[in-house]
Amino acid sequence: MLTERRRVVAAAVVLAGSLLMTSCGDSDSGSSDGRTLKLWHYEGPDSAMGAAWNEAIKEFERTHPGVRVEFEEKGFEQIQKTAPMVLNSSDAPDLMEYNKGNATAGLLSQQGLLTDLTAEATERGWDKKLSPGVRTTSVYDADGVMGSGKWYGVPNYAEYTLVYYNKDLFEKYGIAEPKTFAELTAAMDRFVEEGVTPLANAGAEYMAQQYLYQLALSKADRSWVDAYEQYEGETDFHDAAWTYGAETFADWVRKGYIAKTSSSTKAEDAGVSFMRGKAPIMFSGSWWFGRVEAEAAFDWGTFLWPDAHLTLGSGGNLWVVPQGAGNKELAYDFIDITMSKKIQNLLGNKGGVPVAADAHAITDPRAKTLIADFNALSRQDGLAFYPDWPVPGFYDVLVSETQKLITGSAQPDAYLDALQEAYDKGAPKR
Repeated sequence: MLTERRRVVAAAVVLAGSLLMTSCGDSDSGSSDGRTLKLWHYEGPDSAMGAAWNEAIKEFERTHPGVRVEFEEKGFEQIQKTAPMVLNSSDAPDLMEYNKGNATAGLLSQQGLLTDLTAEATERGWDKKLSPGVRTTSVYDADGVMGSGKWYGVPNYAEYTLVYYNKDLFEKYGIAEPKTFAELTAAMDRFVEEGVTPLANAGAEYMAQQYLYQLALSKADRSWVDAYEQYEGETDFHDAAWTYGAETFADWVRKGYIAKTSSSTKAEDAGVSFMRGKAPIMFSGSWWFGRVEAEAAFDWGTFLWPDAHLTLGSGGNLWVVPQGAGNKELAYDFIDITMSKKIQNLLGNKGGVPVAADAHAITDPRAKTLIADFNALSRQDGLAFYPDWPVPGFYDVLVSETQKLITGSAQPDAYLDALQEAYDKGAPKR
């Protein structure tokens, strides 16, 4: 049974769709000519995914004589904000990249705006190519909650967080690559002694909350994640894991591992500070890998957060087929091509994290490490998703409250109180 919150959201989506349909005409289905695949995605042409999908377009047109791909690049925010309305209109594409999670793909699936891909996933073997952790964001139940139910999307890559470190700065100060959490904190103490702030951080966006969530994850297990992300149990923000995360993060600010001035820093600026050699360590996503490789003018490497079984990560954004798409078979064929070894191997060699590549085909040494570490996480069921996923609007709460920990205007106990209140208000009753 839907919660009151979901009923309100559902009514808003239906109303918005109705208004758009009035302006666009009465048809709610795409054009079905069998000769055009209308494709939307928001990956830049220079990104690993953009390069891979461009090659997939060529492969698709080669294997489908007389059929052309009509590709439109859309911005992430543009699709995020307009998808419910567009999918209720005749402007819907045949295939679209869309964000994963309960508040995005889950909500659209619950509203009947996405095609059920369960039969295709089984027949074409997509279900066998994706590990359980990656597959979680592909399936949604009747309430739009990820993890079980029908297939409504296929991840076109994967992502996770890892530690990027400047080998030249480590060598300059005589610090070895940390292999344990104790060695990581000892390395940060050494940098502080030398007047260097160890961690690149962005308090105004996602990076700060991800540091804190990773600290909590180091004291958590899978059942803790399932309770928080999928409502399979109670979430207590004053438990041992969350308390450790908040208190340790605040302590790191006091010790100088994290700059107080980073409370207003954006993720882009934090990433640039690392790539320019100003910060020796950055903990962030694999989505930075290609840029670091292209822009860093120093020797660098990566490693997984030490002494932790879990880290932030998931399958990447999803290929979804709108319910009103006119050329669904063509859409299924294109997904199939992006899941092929040829395209997945290309994605891996361009610095992405493929979900179905041949490990022996990846030649770049750093890319090999990137993919090997992801595969290790995936095998041990170590992908713990992201802290802002459980409820709509929680990202903004995490940003503003974590900023208070950085500036010292709130203590960990008050921080955890604020998170509990926002989570309880938005989480569905299960």
